[in-house]
Amino acid sequence: MGRSRYIFTDPTQPHFMTLTVLNWIPVFTRPDTVNILFDSFRFMMNEGMNIYAYVILENHLHLIAQSEQLDKDIARFKSFTARRLISYLQLIGFILF
Repeated sequence: MGRSRYIFTDPTQPHFMTLTVLNWIPVFTRPDTVNILFDSFRFMMNEGMNIYAYVILENHLHLIAQSEQLDKDIARFKSFTARRLISYLQLIGFILF
């Protein structure tokens, strides 16, 4: 099992997090990309994560969340979301790299 780079002092408590887009690219200016985030939130909530609040800005988001394994759940959230965002952006012809 791989190591997580996320360290939470008390996973039983809600934590405030900021998640950023690589190179601060403003991907959340499109309704479709924001909907991908909402789908990811729903997916993680079905998996046991509690999301208490969020703010989505054009190139990052703030989140207050809690789960039994918050470090692993945040890594899963980011991985799931990134794959869907990259697929969508490639589909519409957005140049990523």
